[in-house]
Amino acid sequence: MSPRRAAVWGLGAYIFVLGLIALWPVPVDRDASDFLMRSLRKLHRWGVPPWFDYGVVEFTSNVILFVPLGALVARILGQRLWWCGAAAGFVLSALIELSQLAFLPARFPSVADVAANTFGAMVGALLALVFMARHEHAMTP
Repeated sequence: MSPRRAAVWGLGAYIFVLGLIALWPVPVDRDASDFLMRSLRKLHRWGVPPWFDYGVVEFTSNVILFVPLGALVARILGQRLWWCGAAAGFVLSALIELSQLAFLPARFPSVADVAANTFGAMVGALLALVFMARHEHAMTP
């Protein structure tokens, strides 16, 4: 299987899983929130700064969640269109947040989520660009 074809399959699997996470009727971390809050309190007692709170964990999780999207889209479209990975992150994130707003009353759509998701997709697209450029450079005689 070619690397591009593998990326297409990976993107399909990723979008399926992302759809489950993003469009689940209730927040996916709802059952883990008590554990997360206890863990954060323990970390704070151990010296982690108080600014490292639930909001930071959520924002960082959203960034990490969208890195694969940017990387896979950039890998599929190639170096010239690497930026489409970041654009795909923005468009998909905006659609998810609008869907949550319109159809999922227990979910909490936000502009901050769109920003975090877009940033994650941009990081992924840039990482893919670096790897593609390095691979091309290594293949050049």
